[in-house]
Amino acid sequence: MPRRVIVVGAGLAGLCCARRLCDSGCEVQLLESADAPGGRIRTDRVDGFLLDRGFQTLLSSYPEARGQLDLAALNLHAFQPGALVRHRGGFHKLCDPWRTPWEGVKSLITPVGSLADKVRIARLRRLATDGSLESLLGGPETPSLEFLQQQGFSATMIDSFFRPFLGGVFLDGSLATSSKMLLFVFRMFATGDACLPESGMQAIPEQLAAELPHHVLRLQTRVEAISEDAVTLASGEHLAADAVVIAAGPGASGRLLDAERDLPTQGVTCLYYSAPAPPVTAPMLVLDGEGGGPVNNLCVPSSIAPSYAPSCKSLISASVLGIPDQSDDELSREVIEQCRGWFGDQVGAWSLLRVYRIADALPQQLPGALSPSERPVKHATGVYVCGDHLDNASIQGAMTSGRRAAEAVLVDLGG
Repeated sequence: MPRRVIVVGAGLAGLCCARRLCDSGCEVQLLESADAPGGRIRTDRVDGFLLDRGFQTLLSSYPEARGQLDLAALNLHAFQPGALVRHRGGFHKLCDPWRTPWEGVKSLITPVGSLADKVRIARLRRLATDGSLESLLGGPETPSLEFLQQQGFSATMIDSFFRPFLGGVFLDGSLATSSKMLLFVFRMFATGDACLPESGMQAIPEQLAAELPHHVLRLQTRVEAISEDAVTLASGEHLAADAVVIAAGPGASGRLLDAERDLPTQGVTCLYYSAPAPPVTAPMLVLDGEGGGPVNNLCVPSSIAPSYAPSCKSLISASVLGIPDQSDDELSREVIEQCRGWFGDQVGAWSLLRVYRIADALPQQLPGALSPSERPVKHATGVYVCGDHLDNASIQGAMTSGRRAAEAVLVDLGG
């Protein structure tokens, strides 16, 4: 008789866990309280625009994504490697010389950092790409800011490039995040592309969900309590199981496991605008290297994937670290004022589409928090946990954690 396993939460971790269990012959129920799978990876359609709930990209170099996703079917559109940095009143391209040699050579003379800083970036790239991913994540660590200072980077280079770039990835402008995560991110960006799927980021969990047997996923099903052999739904229904996997994020996991939530998270606010034309022509990420306003990073998703906007329109995405106290209208006015200083009067034609305030966008990744072997997926007899808070704060971490949880279940159930 097949083993019965209940997975709570249909984010990437839960989807990957459920698929692995199904492939091994388990009888699986995947319970999700929302109206669609994806967890923090969702896409809304608003007036013909595709709005991801918070600016996100898929890095094509993620090993787990390469193994578990059909990347070709996602019809990925790639950003140009590098960034457009706002510095000293102008925009300056910083490009990867290994992937865009001519643009990379021109980057050497930009005022964003010194020539010595550019040489140190080459050394940092080598540190990040040498050896295995396991050895990189198993090495020593410090806060990212301290690590960059130890590598000899100037204050100008750190503040104008690394702080907005890594701050946008980690949602941590202080750069207190572990240097392991810095090296991991640099490795992924150096060996692959940052991409947007044709149909928005939600296409990723939708692809995973479509590969499950039709009866596995139950949406709008809230779990109120769990034990080692059953879950209780908000409706009062009891579901028996040989094992239960909690894949619902640190907050919901703490509630279901009667554990205090001791893992801080990072928040972000994303503002989307409709515009008649793109403010920049390069399909690149724009970084605020001046620290002169609320916007940390900005991009034009429709310049990367045209499907993100109706024809003859552009979609602007502006990210603000944290959750500001201002109202949406007040915050938008500050964003527009900052962007007017960057792009001129064309910003007056921008129209606010939606504001997303995502308080628990990413788990905090301080030094000492990135060793998966120290955070086992087994919580108690018959109860398992997965999510990017148990691995690293990325799509790679979420998918890996889901697979690890499934394999732990199979070992214990004799599968």
